[in-house]
Amino acid sequence: MGRLAQTEGLTGIQREILATVRSFVDKEIIPVATELEHRDEYPGDIVAGLKELGVFGLMIPEEYGGLGESLLTYALCVEEIARGWMSVSGIINTHFIVAYLLRQHGTEEQKNHFLPRMATGEIRGAFSMSEPALGSDVSAITSKGVLDPATGDFLLTGQKMWLTNGGSANLVAVLCRTDEGHPESAAPHKSMTTFLVEKEPGFGEVRPGLTIPGKIDKMGYKGVDTTELIMDGLRIPADRVLGGPEHGRGRGFYQMMDGVEVGRVNVAARGCGVAQRAFELAVDYAQQRHTFGKPIAQHQAVQFRLAEMAVQVEAAHALMVGAARKKDSGQRNDLEAGMAKYLASEYCKEVVESAFRIHGGYGYSKEYEIERLYREAPMLLIGEGTAEIQKMIIGRRLLEEYRSAG
Repeated sequence: MGRLAQTEGLTGIQREILATVRSFVDKEIIPVATELEHRDEYPGDIVAGLKELGVFGLMIPEEYGGLGESLLTYALCVEEIARGWMSVSGIINTHFIVAYLLRQHGTEEQKNHFLPRMATGEIRGAFSMSEPALGSDVSAITSKGVLDPATGDFLLTGQKMWLTNGGSANLVAVLCRTDEGHPESAAPHKSMTTFLVEKEPGFGEVRPGLTIPGKIDKMGYKGVDTTELIMDGLRIPADRVLGGPEHGRGRGFYQMMDGVEVGRVNVAARGCGVAQRAFELAVDYAQQRHTFGKPIAQHQAVQFRLAEMAVQVEAAHALMVGAARKKDSGQRNDLEAGMAKYLASEYCKEVVESAFRIHGGYGYSKEYEIERLYREAPMLLIGEGTAEIQKMIIGRRLLEEYRSAG
């Protein structure tokens, strides 16, 4: 373990968890990641191993069978997993957000029903906000949940996009508009509801009224299935409104934004992990590759590039840790999470490109791991909100904090 990206003040339990995860990454993920990624193959054995380690239940409270750990512990584990293969951390993250939404906003019945089986990985989660035509404008969603007065159920109709784990998950948190007859329907963000949709894993019509088409073919972020979700009269009972029909209806936007807030810490952690791996590959290659009679690490130009990479790795890690600790303290952390996500994803892209340049022509070869990282890093620039969205959040929060007295 190198000197970079160390975290001060961890407990003995946290250090033990991280050491276990790092060992698993080094032995079980890194040796097979590139081969599986090139085949776009779902990492079933890796996921099974992470289930055994308890990673799927890291932040689920102990009374529901989880480990009850902090967001910081979780984020540091994600950093390690992304260092091995970012796609695996994506499989974990979507599950984690749904578990977090249930923990924070679910009814007792919903928590008791889902969380114990989510802690073991028996139930795997995905969440769905985006739609084909709206991008980052969540308030403009058109998918609808209409109450059936005869049964009290909701009928969901619409098309969703960019579901990580869309095929492999068996529980999806879906955000829909439920404004018909709602007293606050004039405010778009107050007329949305999150539904807990249970389904069979797989593709095609996975339950009446719900279709998961095949995987979307992507430039990177392979292995994990990214899908659409099509609802056509999907019948959902009222007790599967997140938080219950009395308290949950119309609260979906706020619930999802709470989940995305912690999700942004996760994306920052992924950026840190990928950047660390890119640095490791670059600093090792620079000492092995010789030009003009000496290792390229002895050329000042390469040393300058390695120095810049190391500073970026350290800065991103520090901001990510700070954002996680702020949330763990019970404070609002949207400013810190936005900053961490923005910086870590941008620096990740730069560190990976620097590593790519140090590898020269070999970086373009699929035989070298850096080729995979070069295709994975761009996803972090858009996942959980683009850089522009993060800057909007940061700017608005700063104006709140520094409101002019004049």
